[in-house]
This record gives sequence, C-alpha cells and structure tokens, in this order.
Amino acid sequence: MVELPGIELSGGPVLALDLGEKRIGVAISDENRIFARTVGVIKRTSRKEDFNAIIKIAKEEKAILIIIGLPYLPSGKEGSKAQWVKDYAADLEQQSGYDVRLWDERFSTVDAENSLRERGIHKKRRRKRVDAVAAAFILQSYLNSESNPAGSFQDK
Repeated sequence: MVELPGIELSGGPVLALDLGEKRIGVAISDENRIFARTVGVIKRTSRKEDFNAIIKIAKEEKAILIIIGLPYLPSGKEGSKAQWVKDYAADLEQQSGYDVRLWDERFSTVDAENSLRERGIHKKRRRKRVDAVAAAFILQSYLNSESNPAGSFQDK
C-alpha cells in the first residue's frame, strides 16, 4: 500500500446511494478509497426490501461504510426531501449495523445526466443508468474530500 502524508488510504470500500422515489443508484469505491464505480440500480418496492438489497450489495462488495446523498438546494439549504432521507438513513443504520453518513448530493443527477449525454448514451438508456452514475458522483465527491480534507491538494 502506498502511504501519502495526510491521506488515509486504508479502511475498505465505501458504498454510496442516490435515493430516488422509484430507484436507488448504487456505487462503490475501490479498497483504497480513490475511485468510485457504479454498481447498478435497485428498484424500490418497500423500505424492508430496499434494506435487504442494500445490505446484500454492501456485504458482497465488502463495504465498511455507506454514504447517502442528502438533497440540498443550490442555496445550500436542505431540500424538501432531506428529512425523508435522514429518516431513511437512520433506519438503514439501525437495521444494517453499518455506519451510514449523509453527503451533499447537489448537482449529482445533473452531472450524471451530462456525463451520460456527453458519452453518447441515448435518452432511454440514460434514464436507466443516471441514478447509479449520480451515486458514483456523490461517492467521488466524498472520496475527494476524505483524501484532501484541507480542500486543495498541492504538488511540491
């Protein structure tokens, strides 16, 4: 393992979720918490079934932490669904035994849609993948902040 001053590389993979009304986007980091990749999308049915699917993926991917995107408005205030996400996260933490943290998801869906569009993915296919890509954007933002808590990395 490479040791970099001030950067925690150990710990294990982090799972990220982008919660939607119909789907949950899922992404996972690598073991060293440097890169995020999409896992897929869970179609929502009930909270119990959601949690079973999330826990199954977390175990398969050997995740040690779960990040859930918290909806903020561009102004920085919490969006209308923020309390629902907080309740969902608290229930998931209690039911799963995993540490669950909330992370700012502002613009993650817009960034995901733009990324898929730029790669030439047609609108119908984008709709099926956007939640997982948004989860990867949320996770990459978290990973970037974890590796550089001061806010900017400077080469010497």
